[in-house]
Amino acid sequence: MIYDFISVGGATRDISFFTDQGVLIENPRDILRQKLLAFEYGAKIRIDNFNYTYGGGAANAAVNFANFGFKASCLATIGNDDNGRMIIDNLKTRGVNKNLVRKHPDKNSGFSFILISKTGERIIFTERGANGFLKINNKDLSVLKNAKNIYISSLSGDWLAILAKIFPLVKKYGVRITWNPSEAQYSAGLDKLAPFLKDTFVFSVNKDEAIELALVSSGSGGQRLGHAFFNDEKNLLKIIKEFGPEIVVITSGSQGAYAYDGLNFYYQPIFKEKKRIDVTGVGDIFNSTFVAGLELYRGDIKKALFLSAKNTASKIASLGAQNGLIKIKL
Repeated sequence: MIYDFISVGGATRDISFFTDQGVLIENPRDILRQKLLAFEYGAKIRIDNFNYTYGGGAANAAVNFANFGFKASCLATIGNDDNGRMIIDNLKTRGVNKNLVRKHPDKNSGFSFILISKTGERIIFTERGANGFLKINNKDLSVLKNAKNIYISSLSGDWLAILAKIFPLVKKYGVRITWNPSEAQYSAGLDKLAPFLKDTFVFSVNKDEAIELALVSSGSGGQRLGHAFFNDEKNLLKIIKEFGPEIVVITSGSQGAYAYDGLNFYYQPIFKEKKRIDVTGVGDIFNSTFVAGLELYRGDIKKALFLSAKNTASKIASLGAQNGLIKIKL
């Protein structure tokens, strides 16, 4: 089968739970941790309720692509356990082909505890599990090379080896790659990512990730530029664009999202959601909707950003990363 989108990365089963016992603390002295959520040390914290949900960057994106009517598959590694079987069943139920999902015989499936505050903001405690053992074999490559788009998200483990196998497909077969890096990648810095960025179609990060990338890239010179420089989204977009991606996207929470294609800057404010239940997965949904929108609207960045904001607001009104999403029939 030839796919419109193959997402590569993580797939998890999660427990989402709510509490209003945390205290939000502003932390302006640390540009990488500007807000903190605190709980009384040694206390027993009341949970209002909890639910089982599904997540992982690759799984979230694949479900989103399928909702837009695209032929979508998810390349991920799960454990040979009950959670793994439930992850596969969830993908099948949501219209995602699961033939590229592999089982690791000795590792548990990825799992997350997601703490959700009364405002809908969340903190994720995650166990990567089998996700950290994702590998790309020749059989995978034979499928990947025929895909129109590859969406890379939430890589861990030997991520350099994974990227080294996937990115040559751009020049050999004309595959377009959208890349939403995980902590392991953006903490490595732009210089480490540079060989891949020049072949990236869309590179998407949130503002905190963009700041970390820019700081690492700027080295000691970053200290002289100061906080105000690195808090400006246009500066961040330009720094990242210099490394070669065709389009750079930065999401900035309630401040909206920004994009840059080397010629024009684009800005999309957020949509006011009907209800603010859970922001888990908003990055995955925004970024995967953006590239889906480019496909739907023949490269129109403005329309793609609008669709992304609309879908994100719809998701926030529902619990879980894969619920409440817009569905479109092609």
